[in-house]
Amino acid sequence: MQLDTISVLARSHELVAYARLGAVRRSSIDDAFWGPSSQTFEFWSHAACVLPLETWPLYAAKRRARLAKGRRWHDLDDREAACRVVRDRLVADGPLTARQLGGAKAGGSWWDWSDVKIAAEWLLDIGEVVARERRGFERVYDLAERAVPRALLEEAPSDQECAAGLVASAASALGVATVADLAAYHGMLQASVRGAIDDAGLEAVEVEGWDQPAWAARGALGALDARPRGRTVLLSPFDSLVWDRGRTERLFSLRYRLEAYVPKHLRVAGYFAMPVLAGDRLVALVDPKRLKSTLHARHVVLHTRDAPRHVAAALREAATWVGCDDVVVDRVTPEARARELADALR
Repeated sequence: MQLDTISVLARSHELVAYARLGAVRRSSIDDAFWGPSSQTFEFWSHAACVLPLETWPLYAAKRRARLAKGRRWHDLDDREAACRVVRDRLVADGPLTARQLGGAKAGGSWWDWSDVKIAAEWLLDIGEVVARERRGFERVYDLAERAVPRALLEEAPSDQECAAGLVASAASALGVATVADLAAYHGMLQASVRGAIDDAGLEAVEVEGWDQPAWAARGALGALDARPRGRTVLLSPFDSLVWDRGRTERLFSLRYRLEAYVPKHLRVAGYFAMPVLAGDRLVALVDPKRLKSTLHARHVVLHTRDAPRHVAAALREAATWVGCDDVVVDRVTPEARARELADALR
């Protein structure tokens, strides 16, 4: 599950859990990910993600590759000295945030990291350090030898075994996928995916309308004997169902882009436009903002004939979940359908 710092209705990992489980308490979500009984760790998959602890061995190839590369995008004049400081502090004081280690920033822009932050992230990259906890959404660093079960630490899969395991994982999550889809899911090279397809137990399939060969886990298609049923709900832009924008367009015929980093005057749907999932269709985009006890839909883009009733249902449920007692729609596209949405919200 991809992590992100943007919080509009809630942080992305909370929105993903909400989309699948309903109005679960947000504190329960954080506890499931980072509480004392959690079974997760953080690492680089397709992005910074929280992952099942049992998959720790499958990322060994990525850790080895980062070690062989010898650096990340930040570098230090004396990295070993900074790493030694981090190691010594973690040994002496237990799990610590970057702030507790000495500060996350060097004093400039948000990416101007301090030496200890760079060192901690490098040690996380190569597997000496692991993050299994967050405090106030700050990553907590701990020694892998202390925080990861010995049985997992002692597993040493080859690069090929890692690739096969990650490809099988991606295929299980995606259902049907192209090589590019499989590679994107865990941030792999397409050549590595192609070389692992047989070992991952995948079978070739054809998808009407796709111009690339596709793959599925053996036997997976036999389970699809009925039309899938799902909720009507707002999705995080970082939800695994939609973050791969090309695949989203192929599956749902909806062109969708996150515009949080687009200048305001160039945005089409809005700062944090969230797709509205209705069963197995994406029917609209909603750009929400919570202001005190009111959930504002700053912009609603309707894509299907029945979108208004689905948007209304999704907005009402989301408002209740985040503690709002009113929903206000600021703008609708196409404008001529604003009345339909207003009527659906009554």
